[in-house]
Amino acid sequence: MDVLTHGLASYSITRAFFPRTARATALTAVLTGAAADLDQFSMYAGPSAFLAWHRTAAHSIFGTLVIVTVFLVTAALITRGKPNRDGIRTVLFALLAAGSLHVAMDLTQNESVQLFWPFGAQRYSADWVARFDLWILLILLAGALLPQLLALVTEEIGAKSKAPRGRIGAIIALLTVLLYVGARFVFHSNVVAMMESRTYRGELPRRVAAFAESDSPLHWRGIMETERAFHDLDLNLMSGSSFNPDAAVVYYKPESSAPLDAARTTESVRRFLEAAKFPKATVEKTSTGYRVQIRDIAQQQQARSGPRVMAIVETDASAKVLSDELAWDQEM
Repeated sequence: MDVLTHGLASYSITRAFFPRTARATALTAVLTGAAADLDQFSMYAGPSAFLAWHRTAAHSIFGTLVIVTVFLVTAALITRGKPNRDGIRTVLFALLAAGSLHVAMDLTQNESVQLFWPFGAQRYSADWVARFDLWILLILLAGALLPQLLALVTEEIGAKSKAPRGRIGAIIALLTVLLYVGARFVFHSNVVAMMESRTYRGELPRRVAAFAESDSPLHWRGIMETERAFHDLDLNLMSGSSFNPDAAVVYYKPESSAPLDAARTTESVRRFLEAAKFPKATVEKTSTGYRVQIRDIAQQQQARSGPRVMAIVETDASAKVLSDELAWDQEM
């Protein structure tokens, strides 16, 4: 999710479970909860670095512990000797809650997370929530701002509350987000079951996936893989909407060939396939041999998916690999 949503989520969980913490602790928790998204800057080092570091180290269990430790030590040094300083245990639990919430929220998204880096290359994603979800952002924003406005009103009329300001609003916001994500889980399951029950151009699906769209919990993007092709379909669960498998955009798979087999042995393609969900290859004849390009269909046509990486392999006429690289995918 975006940095603002993660920051608000970190603020909410801190206010909900650690309502009497000092401002320094709350600020450190917000920074801890948003810090993992610094891996987005790896894009400036090129597509290879982006594939290696985006949503890997900083979004893993190990990386979360490292981030929490760095901010814990920094907070302890900055607040040393100052009055109203929170105990180290309180700060630790607050930072752990914020950092863990970041990873948990990202696991529900379309983009995958290498949770067990550096010990495992497997990536995980539930595909329930889009990378940017306006509804989650608005819920968290309301939970943070409305209690402050209500407090100002009550102070104006002379009423004072001894309860920590913002705790109830934060709890309600977090519970509402939890219910919202739960509803998306149900919708996601329904969409997947619907896609699995159909045929596509006369073929049964080998694999299906439903990806959340940001505008509505009822709007999804489905990708179905059959023996010969990938089928990309826009789906809507609104009443009256029909599901027509023949309306899908079809990407036919290339036939098996020596250049394609050679491309699969390269380091660039191996790394790309570890991250891609629905890799689609194309083989083109060139003046010197063949060019093999591999893209991830799941990352295409998503306006907020961010930078997209592809693998390119050049071979000679006898399918001997001349070069292989990871490059930015500019195709929509």
